[in-house]
Amino acid sequence: AREKEEKKLKAKQKETARLQAQATSDGPKKSEKKQKKKAAGDENPEDFIDPETPSGEKKSLAPQMAKQYSPSAVEKSWYSWWESAGYFGADPASTKPPFVIVLPPPNVTGALHIGHALTVAIEDAMIRWRRMSGYNALWVPGVDHAGIATQVVVEKKLMRERKLTRHDIGRDKFISEVLKWKDQYGGTILGQLRRLGASLDWSRECFTMDDQRSKAVTEAFVRLHKDGLIYRDYRLVNWDCTLLTAISDIEVDHLELKEETMLKVPGYSSPVQFGVLISFAYPLEEGLGEIIVATTRIETMLGDTAIAVHPEDKRYKHLHGKHAIHPFNGRKLKIICDAVLVDPTFGTGAVKITPAHDPNDFEVGKRHNLEFINIFTDDGKINSNGGAQFEGMARFAARVAVIDALKEKGLYKDTKKNEMNLGICSRSNDVVEPMIKPQWFVNCHTMAKAGLDAVRSKKIEIIPQQYEQDWYRWLENIRDWCVSRQLWWGHRVPAWYVTLEDEQLNDLGSNNDRWIVARNECDAMLEAQKKYPGKKFQLNQDPDVLDTWFSSGLFPLTVLGWPDDTADLRAFYPTSVLETGLDILFFWVARMVMMGMQLGGDVPFQKVYLHPMIRDAHGRKMSKSLGNVVDPLEVINGTTLEDLLKRLEEGNLDPNELSVAREGKKKDFPDGIAECGTDALRFALISYTSQSDKINLDIKRVVGYRQWCNKLWNAIRFAMGKLGDHYAPPATIVVSSMPPVCKWILSVLNKAIGKTVTSLEAYKFADATSAIYSWWQYQLCDVFIEAVKPYFFNDSQEFDSARAACRDALWVCLDNGLRLLHPFMPYVTEELWQRLPQPKDSCRKTSIMISEYPSVVKVILMSNGRL
Repeated sequence: AREKEEKKLKAKQKETARLQAQATSDGPKKSEKKQKKKAAGDENPEDFIDPETPSGEKKSLAPQMAKQYSPSAVEKSWYSWWESAGYFGADPASTKPPFVIVLPPPNVTGALHIGHALTVAIEDAMIRWRRMSGYNALWVPGVDHAGIATQVVVEKKLMRERKLTRHDIGRDKFISEVLKWKDQYGGTILGQLRRLGASLDWSRECFTMDDQRSKAVTEAFVRLHKDGLIYRDYRLVNWDCTLLTAISDIEVDHLELKEETMLKVPGYSSPVQFGVLISFAYPLEEGLGEIIVATTRIETMLGDTAIAVHPEDKRYKHLHGKHAIHPFNGRKLKIICDAVLVDPTFGTGAVKITPAHDPNDFEVGKRHNLEFINIFTDDGKINSNGGAQFEGMARFAARVAVIDALKEKGLYKDTKKNEMNLGICSRSNDVVEPMIKPQWFVNCHTMAKAGLDAVRSKKIEIIPQQYEQDWYRWLENIRDWCVSRQLWWGHRVPAWYVTLEDEQLNDLGSNNDRWIVARNECDAMLEAQKKYPGKKFQLNQDPDVLDTWFSSGLFPLTVLGWPDDTADLRAFYPTSVLETGLDILFFWVARMVMMGMQLGGDVPFQKVYLHPMIRDAHGRKMSKSLGNVVDPLEVINGTTLEDLLKRLEEGNLDPNELSVAREGKKKDFPDGIAECGTDALRFALISYTSQSDKINLDIKRVVGYRQWCNKLWNAIRFAMGKLGDHYAPPATIVVSSMPPVCKWILSVLNKAIGKTVTSLEAYKFADATSAIYSWWQYQLCDVFIEAVKPYFFNDSQEFDSARAACRDALWVCLDNGLRLLHPFMPYVTEELWQRLPQPKDSCRKTSIMISEYPSVVKVILMSNGRL
């Protein structure tokens, strides 16, 4: 041990002496080099001038690069040049293979949120990659009129600012108010899309209620009606007593209640009781005693028309065909046998039947030809059918009154806790009431079968594949689709009601056979004259509008000019990919498939890619009322907490929601949001898609990619200094004469390209970002750039050849590395790529493959046993 210590000491002394001698001989020389290097690196930020670029012209780049990456400086001016140069346009006459995406049209109700940013990031990556790879790439923009959502927002605005309802100002003036809102926020949305770098073909921009799309909606309705697929009938619908309209299934949120729960319901000053099962007795005729039933909605007993038992239940064999007597109106309720509905082991084995207010009871009513009695007015009050004792009461006030009345008659039994699923309207927060209404319906069964066959035969591929089972389950159990809405904003139903002379107009719509479906009123008049020859009549158009999903379901057809035979329709239909959130697989995607195949003669798209749903960092669904909705511009530009709170106050939240939202913002963003830029946001969002069905978005991760952009910036900044002002990329690269480290970096670059391309082809976008990030960070920056620095810092002539080879390898890496990054980070890569020396015969980005360098495809080099 002593000998080892002595050897170490001698070695240390020898090294110290050598360093002192070296410092004496060439210290000034090295110090001078060090100072030169420092001077080159420490440019004075005040000397950097970012030149102004006139809008639409190619960006003017400063002769020097700023010392630090600035998203706002880098991203300005590029988009207007791309757009004015026509880089995003597609030509229907082109011989290139088409690649077409239709942007899911955002609702015109307000600004885009972070979920829209994910859609843009993924779709723009796909479209830019295909465009760079030689396809005739078309990405069609549009916005949706969002009937119910927009009407609700504008009605709230009217009430808040002017204390008026839509009925106070009338239909025409209300539509004018909505159009003002559309112009204001439609422009905001289009500006956000441009800021996100979305390379959309703006020459084909459309709106679901513009003239061409409105014409197409009318044509689709008429054709489907003619084919017997649209009909009018009295059916059960989801009714919103606040909005006074039927709503679609997608607008119903389902609240799972595990026990008795008191909930606040719009229009009621006190909370309403839910999550209980109330038992009561119906007296039987002929002195046979009573029969006990139970319900979670005791007020609906006012519309009961039967009691069902199981045919094999011995307890009730003697009551088959007998009647119970309604305690409040004396109505006879037949006791029927129904093995489909009744489970004899559940409860008393006897079930009250309210055909007009329950989906299951509705089917029972049709099977047994029962009377359908609606007991509610449109605004949720008991009507005359409910009896004079309760008429005029609000439905949940009647709930309490009915219990009290049953107790007075000795018929009330008990109340128990009960798990239940409560339907809540996502727009109004009101409890959805099943009601029987005359509405327009689409028979979906034959179209659904075609949609099922398209996926089973792989004519349409759903990605990820696991969602195919959802597709099969939904379409195999599809119900007819209610497409009429009692709104003012939307496509008016192209149907006219015939009122014959001497008939009362207040019977409008009561006779389903009197409706004439036509493209316009003139056609309707001609049709009515044929149907009622020699009779005098009056035509009145249906005041209802069509469900927003009806026009959205036609979108891949209508954006290309259907029903006209256009060049776009012939060249670009069917589209290539439909990219959207997994939550609307049935509500939008399935309807596009059904209507596209029925009216367009082919599937509307060949692949469906479903991205995960974005939640906040705590895993909560993003909601305006929680205050956790993020505007992508807040992340791109950065914002303070004060401004976040100010934006909340400018919204439509009521005071209670505003209070919750403010606390949420303070908790999540105590210091506001740092400026991240578009590229960092896009790259972060796409890297998140490896998560299964939910993305728990943490803004800190976006900030991390903003810092990585600075790494890329400095890598190019270093390279520009080493390439020099007079460097010209060679026509060919001679790999065999390069230093080993150059051969290695080109080899791993090629692997990164292969991994990126295969990942993009497989729609594994997170894998593509991972491959790109790893190559830039861990191979180019951490290894290659550090490894070649000695070649550039040594001026000796013996290194000239190696130095030249390193320049060529560095240029190849940066040129192709930026192409790899461009679909994901368009702004910074455009800026940096334009700074690179360009070959004389180069074109703008045409490919991300290194076709010029086939010899590096499978190079594996070993040096002294080490890679």
